[in-house]
Amino acid sequence: MEYRNKAGSDGQILADSAVLREAMPVQQVKLILDDRVDLVDLVRFDGVHVDGGDASPAQARHILGSKRIVGTFGGGEALAPGILSAPADYFSIGPIGTTRTKQTTKAPIGVEGVRRLRAEAGNGPVLVAVGGITLANAAAVLQAGASVVAVAGALFRNADPAEEFGRWVAELG
Repeated sequence: MEYRNKAGSDGQILADSAVLREAMPVQQVKLILDDRVDLVDLVRFDGVHVDGGDASPAQARHILGSKRIVGTFGGGEALAPGILSAPADYFSIGPIGTTRTKQTTKAPIGVEGVRRLRAEAGNGPVLVAVGGITLANAAAVLQAGASVVAVAGALFRNADPAEEFGRWVAELG
């Protein structure tokens, strides 16, 4: 699970992270902190997600070492030049569909974009599909080559996120 708080103070991020780590023990859930390589050890998270304007994947890997997870944005219409040589454990791709959760000016790439990026990346890298993932398109996105789908709005804009999550589990396993 990735915790994103672009506008939060260090204190707010530390407080929220403590609640998340307590609720999601390390044996059960991998927690990724967005942007803040400097706080990963302090909040006892498993890794960091970095992209434009943050530390580079190489810098994050140097700071966190080989045992922590490092993720980065891999591309939308095409893979970012040289991205597969970055020392990252996963590459997010997208947006797949229209999203209100993350501010972006990138056009949605759809299922065909996922298929194209998987072909470009080959079978090895972990590709995390982000942006506009719904229960209606998740299975097709995975079949097109995404390793994982990242979901926020489809769950948390629902009146009962836990019930909605149950539907996802029933549908996708």
